Amino acid sequence: MTLDRRAVVVCLLALNVACATARSAPTGEEPPRLLSWSRQLDVREAWLKKRHELLLPMMRQHGVGMWIIVNEEFHDDPLTQYVAPPRPYVGIRDVFVFIDAGEQGLKKYALPAYEEENLTRFFEVPPQTRVYTQVLGELDKQYRPATIALGIGGRRAVTHSLTRDAYTYLVEALGLEAEARFVSAAPLIEEYLDTRIPEELEHYRTLVALTERMVKRAFSPEVVKPGVTTVGDVRRWLYDELGRWGVGTWFQPDLRVQRKGMGYGSSRGFLAVAQEDVVIQRGDLLHVDFGISYMGLHSDWQKMAYVLREGEKDAPEGLKRALANTNALQDAMVKESRPGRLAGEVYEAVMAAMKEQGIVPQVYSHPLGNQGHALGASIDFRSANRKDEPKKLREGSYISIELNTRTPVTEWDGEEVYVMEEDPAYLTAEGWRFFVPRQEAYYLIP
Repeated sequence: MTLDRRAVVVCLLALNVACATARSAPTGEEPPRLLSWSRQLDVREAWLKKRHELLLPMMRQHGVGMWIIVNEEFHDDPLTQYVAPPRPYVGIRDVFVFIDAGEQGLKKYALPAYEEENLTRFFEVPPQTRVYTQVLGELDKQYRPATIALGIGGRRAVTHSLTRDAYTYLVEALGLEAEARFVSAAPLIEEYLDTRIPEELEHYRTLVALTERMVKRAFSPEVVKPGVTTVGDVRRWLYDELGRWGVGTWFQPDLRVQRKGMGYGSSRGFLAVAQEDVVIQRGDLLHVDFGISYMGLHSDWQKMAYVLREGEKDAPEGLKRALANTNALQDAMVKESRPGRLAGEVYEAVMAAMKEQGIVPQVYSHPLGNQGHALGASIDFRSANRKDEPKKLREGSYISIELNTRTPVTEWDGEEVYVMEEDPAYLTAEGWRFFVPRQEAYYLIP
């Protein structure tokens, strides 16, 4: 039977789509369902309403009378998408103002360079005919806040994001007398960004499940061909997979390769990242550090894979023992962490538990949420040694349980092997809970 040319093209296109679908959907595994972009906006703006309801008690706790966030064209303030509808802002300068109005409660004003009707659902928006510098001055005179908190003076970039020109703009608008009341908004920003709301949890679980799915496929025969595939090939595949799903990332995917007799360097106290031209071979122990950005939330994920040698059906016992040591370190983190406990105390208790078990650990866990390296209490060797005020763990907070152990492996002639794991988790009254089950066996690449 003869087909016309159009029918042939249609058939070929259909075949290509079917093949692509088969490649992207491992059997027996239901892919995570992501929301459309417009639906993401709807959901995130529902979250914003609840977040605004949390603000007044936080402002009062931190002694903030007025909080001002300034967004500038080509220099978005990292807070904007979390204090205002997460839509594009292209004005030269957009200003968002939160005021403790006493018995009147929280007053919210948006001073946008361009009209945006969605802002009116969350803020009072003066007419575009008004001069906004005058509006700011009037708000200060009307409410007389004892303090005006700005993005200045904090240690992290999201807490000192106000530019010099924006600072000058506010001084000109409010006056030198008001400048004397300027304070750092850092403590308020930290609590605001470190406070998760229940509605976010399932969406974050979807994000983590997608992260896991991508890493499992990256560490599979679909991507890795021993003796052929390079570290750079895997990294590029992960980039392309991000694009295929329509999600972003907040850092470059990194891979590490450990191989018997290979020797490996260190970087800043950690096992060094492998060069892109390294060819993956049988018997290699692989590690990936990868994260996804979706709906204003970010994951951070590290997992290990073993490339089977000819005739092998599993990793050597020594490597499995090394992974079990890292699982024991994770267990200690879960056991010792409780809401209200100081992060430094948890760190010291975990290290003591590992010493008793004869395990050589390194712990560098950090908060997760609206940033990948988020604000809040870190449980790590750095924070334990800093002179900062000790931070307590908050119930409901998200964390990256990031850590490693070093274990001598008999099958590698006693060479030490790093097993580095990183799992997003959230804090309950009983300790940390993983969003998806942790890794207790290596991903195996035949």
